[in-house]
Amino acid sequence: MRIVFMGTPDFSVPALRALVEAGHQVTGVVTQPDKPRGRGREMQMTPVKIQAMEYNIPVYQPVKVREDGFVQILKEMAPDVMVVIAFGQILPQKVLDIPKFGCINIHASLLPKYRGAAPIQWCVIDGQKETGVTTMMMDAGLDTGDMLEKAVIPIGDKETGGSLHDKLSMAGGDLILSTLKKLEEGTLVPVPQTEEGTCYAKMLTKSLGDIDWGRSAVSIERLIRGLNPWPSAYTKWRGKTVKIWDADVLADEKLGEAAKEASAGQVVCSDRHSLIVKTGEGLLSIRELQIEGKNGWI
Repeated sequence: MRIVFMGTPDFSVPALRALVEAGHQVTGVVTQPDKPRGRGREMQMTPVKIQAMEYNIPVYQPVKVREDGFVQILKEMAPDVMVVIAFGQILPQKVLDIPKFGCINIHASLLPKYRGAAPIQWCVIDGQKETGVTTMMMDAGLDTGDMLEKAVIPIGDKETGGSLHDKLSMAGGDLILSTLKKLEEGTLVPVPQTEEGTCYAKMLTKSLGDIDWGRSAVSIERLIRGLNPWPSAYTKWRGKTVKIWDADVLADEKLGEAAKEASAGQVVCSDRHSLIVKTGEGLLSIRELQIEGKNGWI
C-alpha cells in the first residue's frame, strides 16, 4: 500500500520500521520540526526523522499540518492510507479526507479507556492490570474514531512508564501490519467507541511528580513507577530535590509502634539498602534515589 507515515518520538519508530520491512511503499514521512535540546540548545532531529533518513524516505516537517500548502503536498502524494502514531498535531478533516482508505491511528491504550496525551503512564499510576494498543480509524475528535484492532499487554507489578512504553511501542508495530492486511482484504470490522468507561489521560507535568506523603504507600509507589523515567517522582530534602526511582510497599505492622506514631513523610528506619518512610497509609521502602547535583543513583 502507498502510505504516508506521521509520527515523531521514539515510540513511533518501530511502527515505521515494521511498515517498511513488510514491503509497504512509504512515500513520505511527516514529523514535527527539529527543536533545540539539551544544555547546548543544539538542534536535534526527531527519532522518526532519523529513521526515515536511513530508509531514504522523503521527510516533511510542517509547523502546522493544516496549512493549505502542505495539504496540497499530501494530496499530491496520493496515499492509500495514512498511519499516525504519536505525531503531535491534530489532523483537520481536510487532511483526514485525503487517503483512499482514511487515516489509521495507533493509540497506546485499550480504547475507549485512556484517551489523551499520556495513556501509558496513567495506566501505571492508576494501578491497571493490563493495557495495550488500539488501531482506530481517525475522525475529527480526540481519540474517538472507530476501533479496528487491539493487542492486550499485561502490566507487571514492577512495571514502569518506561518499560511499558517500550512494550507498547513494539506491539504497535505488529498490530498495524495486521490491521493493514485486513484493510486490504476488506475484512476489517470497525467498532464505534462508547463513552462508557472512558477517562482522559492528561498531559504529564513535572509538578505531578511532587510526592504528597499524606497519600497511601500504594498510590505513591505507583506514581514512582508511572513517572519513571520522566518526569520522575521526587521530594525535597534540605533544600535539594530528591528523585525516587524505585520503592516497595510495606505494612505498618512491619515496624511496630514506632512506625504507627510517626508522621507522614518521616523516615522511620534506614539501612544500607533502603529508607523506610511513613505515608498516610502504610510504609514505603525506598530502594533507589538520586539527590540533586549527584550523577549516580543511591
